[in-house]
Amino acid sequence: MIEYVNRKGSDSYKWDSDGAKDCLPLSVADMDFKIAPPIQHALQQRLEHGVFGYTFVPQANYDAVAYWFARRHGWKGISSSNLLYTTSVVAGISAVLEALKNYLHRRHTLRVLTFIPAYNCFFSCIRNMECELVSSALVLRGNRFEIDFEDIAQKAKQADVLLLCNPHNPTGRVWSKDELQQLAEIMHNEHVFVLSDEIHCEFTFPKHPYTPFATIAVSDKEYCVCTSASKAFNLASLLCSNIFVPDNDLFCYVSQALEVHEVAEINPFGLVAQVAAYNESEAWLDELNEYVYSNFLYLRDYIHEFLPMLHIYDTEGTYLAWINIADTGMNAEKFCQELVKNGHVLVNPSEMYGAEHYIRINLATSREVLTEALNRLHAFAAAVTYLP
Repeated sequence: MIEYVNRKGSDSYKWDSDGAKDCLPLSVADMDFKIAPPIQHALQQRLEHGVFGYTFVPQANYDAVAYWFARRHGWKGISSSNLLYTTSVVAGISAVLEALKNYLHRRHTLRVLTFIPAYNCFFSCIRNMECELVSSALVLRGNRFEIDFEDIAQKAKQADVLLLCNPHNPTGRVWSKDELQQLAEIMHNEHVFVLSDEIHCEFTFPKHPYTPFATIAVSDKEYCVCTSASKAFNLASLLCSNIFVPDNDLFCYVSQALEVHEVAEINPFGLVAQVAAYNESEAWLDELNEYVYSNFLYLRDYIHEFLPMLHIYDTEGTYLAWINIADTGMNAEKFCQELVKNGHVLVNPSEMYGAEHYIRINLATSREVLTEALNRLHAFAAAVTYLP
């Protein structure tokens, strides 16, 4: 059963940071739900052992990851020979970018292509690894964001790497198999390596299945994939993520980069939690998906009825909703500042994702918290005289 937990006073970045005081936060992308009982039980058993020295990754972890993705997502071929461990997906992305500088043998600064809007840490990874950003804006067609394939084909000519988010944060798009195949063909033709962040892969809504990039890639030498159980099972602070690297030469480069960046040591609790998540917690995850989807439907209906000045798009996955606030007459930064000050609700402004006039709302909380936050948002909107 999904169990909401009041996280106030737990040193939660979302709930207890200075910016969240006196607010209901629908911001930071973690969940307000207690972890699945099998994971908690496994962690308690490991705690009772009482010794927490240096540890290595046991075969059980490789087996759990391989079994999960093969059975649940049709992605076969994961093994200890092509899977590396690191502290987080962001650390993994940075290490892979560092490795690609040598692996791709480019004489110029590595040029990294990504979609706009983009997960904000993509920008910091590109900057910190001293790479050059190349961007392609997603286009709005109907009520969802899509890839501009004509633009991406042109931008690929200027790029060495495509940094992909599959499913996409912050728009909530779950890229279809056809979209990914077309993307893979373009990158193959232009000799662009694909680095795919698939941390949100377990959150998909009805009729929008997740397609692992690995299952449609043209060549094993042209991609790698970062995954983690942390997002789906609320384990972010346990610091355990995976990098699937099918090419043997690149595997060595990435392994070396992880060592150089000192992010190859794994928390033993993270390893224990991952095995319990993938081997014993699928029913809990299925229930969670249903709850998050019901929260999205509630949010959508509430906005349509009470907040017509806002526009919500057709979220297909993740537990994030992307909302247009242009009709309020404010940019997102101003809107969010005023909402904190006068509505006591904290959401993310789109400027941090490279876009204007949008906010991102986290749906992974209780219906009661979501309802109260929306009621505050409604009261705030009604008090702003120049809103419709």
